[in-house]
Amino acid sequence: MIVCVRLTMMLPVTRKQTNEFMSRPLADLRSRRWFADAGMRGFAHRQRMQQMGLRREDVLERPIVAIVNTWSDLSPCHAHLRERAESVKRGVLLAGGMPFELPAMSLGEVMVKPTTMLYRNFLAMEVEELLRSLPIDGVVLLAGCDKTTPGTVMGAISADLPTLFFAAGPMLSDRLLRRGEPARTIGAGTHTRMFWDEYQAGRIEPDEWVRLEAKMTRAPGTCNVMGTASTLTSMVEALGLALPGSTSVPAMDAGHTRLAADAGERIVQMIWDDLKPSRLLTAGSFRNAVAAQMALGGSTNAAVHLIALARRAGVALTLDDLDRAGREVPVLANLFPSGDRLMEDFHYAGGMPALLNRIRPHLCLDALTVTGRTLGENIAGRDSLDDEVIRPLERPVSASGALAVLKGNLAPQGAVIKASAASPKFFRHRGRALVFDSPAEMNARCADLELDVDENTVLVLRHAGPVGAPGMPEWGGLPIPKKLLLQGVRDMVRISDARMSGTHYGSCILHVSPEAAVGGPLALVRSGDEISLDLEARTLQLHVDEAELAARRAAWRAPERAATRGYTKLYQDHVTQAHEGCDFDFLQGPPTTAEPSIY
Repeated sequence: MIVCVRLTMMLPVTRKQTNEFMSRPLADLRSRRWFADAGMRGFAHRQRMQQMGLRREDVLERPIVAIVNTWSDLSPCHAHLRERAESVKRGVLLAGGMPFELPAMSLGEVMVKPTTMLYRNFLAMEVEELLRSLPIDGVVLLAGCDKTTPGTVMGAISADLPTLFFAAGPMLSDRLLRRGEPARTIGAGTHTRMFWDEYQAGRIEPDEWVRLEAKMTRAPGTCNVMGTASTLTSMVEALGLALPGSTSVPAMDAGHTRLAADAGERIVQMIWDDLKPSRLLTAGSFRNAVAAQMALGGSTNAAVHLIALARRAGVALTLDDLDRAGREVPVLANLFPSGDRLMEDFHYAGGMPALLNRIRPHLCLDALTVTGRTLGENIAGRDSLDDEVIRPLERPVSASGALAVLKGNLAPQGAVIKASAASPKFFRHRGRALVFDSPAEMNARCADLELDVDENTVLVLRHAGPVGAPGMPEWGGLPIPKKLLLQGVRDMVRISDARMSGTHYGSCILHVSPEAAVGGPLALVRSGDEISLDLEARTLQLHVDEAELAARRAAWRAPERAATRGYTKLYQDHVTQAHEGCDFDFLQGPPTTAEPSIY
């Protein structure tokens, strides 16, 4: 049983947001420091606003709302966010606020190299400094692709202004039609990996491969499986930072546009009520997000991002907390890659409110949210409309849990596995290691039909962690060697200090911490060594005697770092390890930075 303390009384939610509903006076707004100053600086601030065609009273008599927009022409997941920003503005204006759109770094998952994870902290710093340096009273965050959600929210937590997250929304589903076969619903990410393996094995013809490329992603929006994008936006909703039900609405649904206006309207009242992250984010809020991650069958990437978010909020959260929830909360969302449905189906079935209502016993229902109501009040009566998509507790998609944390001499600080997307036959396994030191080496050797490998081999990729790669890319879904694909093998145990795309599946052990590049035990593994895992016991062991390991450790030398300047050097010098959230060591903890001087 979870016992939570309700920290504040319920705040009223109104559709009409005018000054008669103010909970604090206009003089208390942060933007007044810029615009109400009677000196030369205040004159200059108001003057420059009028230079853009605004009226003096627009900035003197209204709360100022930032719309942080991660739109980009090279981010297909966010291609529609320019239009959504206009809808948010409409809502802000109708509620009596003054909106200003602020562009921020757009991290389109597929296009950004070497990995968007390298730049998550960059985006977090940018959002924090945008909000701190400008006359902002509250913010709506427009994001959704994998690292844009944690990046923008981390920055907003540290700035600690009233914050409302608005998700980009998932893309539309597609259909695979073949003569003589029933139609199949397909999406991005998970099916790409499935079809690639079939193409490599010669079971998909080249012309069909080209057709799939052109049609699988039919419209703007994030991946439509329960990958990292939908995992993170859903958890932000469970944290209480998004409007109930908003994160599963498809990007191209007319309801998505209406919700954007609702978000703009709601943020204005949040400003008057001073409803900021430090009032909303508690240990109970994060317990809700962790429980949601497990019920969703969400991405393993959540382990890194949730810990980073919690540390920004000053909340203690560890891998052990996630593992405990993984044992207690079954997977109820029947969504790829753990299930067989897509995000459109989840939305039609009731979305996050319906899923959360199913796991009420595991939630802190008194946690306050952006609506001004508690989570329990938000989800009351929100029943599942399709029990095949959002399963009842007695009939889960998987009882083995969405995430398990393994520890042992190979991962002293932990490693994670998505049990619900792994093969049960590998839950207890021992095999000889085949070690790769780079993706280039791995891909070249896995294409060799003479490679000394069988289904019981344990593939190991190292130097793919936060410091080693750098940036901890999604290299953890190691490819099945072509020799085995041709034999019909579709899964085997794979271990790395990398991450894996949330859209992927298989018996992949990820986030091994500490990583090889900083001297973690993964650096000492040699091909032929025996490695074992036991999911039930939560162990990951390298079967090499201590004397031999000590000799290898004495001979080990840290790899030379390629970055000698710029942001990448800053990243490698200050990033924490996976079990600590991969944030910068100087950015963790509650905000303590003073307000900027306006003089």
